[in-house]
Amino acid sequence: MKSSSARNPAATASLNEGGGVVLPKHVAIIMDGNGRWAKARNMVRAMGHKAGAETFRTIAYHCRDLGLDYLTVYAFSTENWKRDKFEVSAILRLLEDYLLEAIEKMVSEGIRLNILGDTEPLSERIKSLISRTIELSSVISGFQVNLCVNYGGRDELTRAAAKSNLSGKPLGDCLDTANIPDPDLLIRPGGEKRLSNFLLWQLAYTELYFTDTLWPDFTSAEFDSILAEYSKRNRRYGGA
Repeated sequence: MKSSSARNPAATASLNEGGGVVLPKHVAIIMDGNGRWAKARNMVRAMGHKAGAETFRTIAYHCRDLGLDYLTVYAFSTENWKRDKFEVSAILRLLEDYLLEAIEKMVSEGIRLNILGDTEPLSERIKSLISRTIELSSVISGFQVNLCVNYGGRDELTRAAAKSNLSGKPLGDCLDTANIPDPDLLIRPGGEKRLSNFLLWQLAYTELYFTDTLWPDFTSAEFDSILAEYSKRNRRYGGA
């Protein structure tokens, strides 16, 4: 069983210049700006999502190398079904491609994969691939990627409340994120300054960071800069 919890010294070197940086254990990202990135280049929106998928891969590996425990990304919301059918199909094809890649590499790369959201409306092919990634994750320790697919914060709370009423368990134990610590830091590229129905319960005391950089242009260097800024914040969790 391969563990990925150890930090890569090369990945953390620039962060630690001028003093130690306190890294978050769990970072959440709203991957926003793919469509606008494509439009600015006279491309179809699907090309923006493809570019965004490459950025996601880069940041996921960087988080692992830094020694973070969790990365949670907003890949496809419950509201995204309203988009053009071609764009939705393109996003779901990218999801399928990523799951196939994960199945091939996640054990050797030491990356666990978890899917958050209501998977019932997804194709049988995608649901089968999700089941396989969950099975593989059970033999891996260390860094975990949480991919939010057909996810909405309100929908999650509605589903959790129904489970809680049936089981008598606390609401928090019935969320998609049960047994996962709340994010320490939320990053939203793309210039918008809202949560967009993402992790409404879990972000209660999360530090928020917004950047105008469109997601396909987001880099590991900018991520490191945000982590350095996060390290300077005083988290009081409602205390004095």
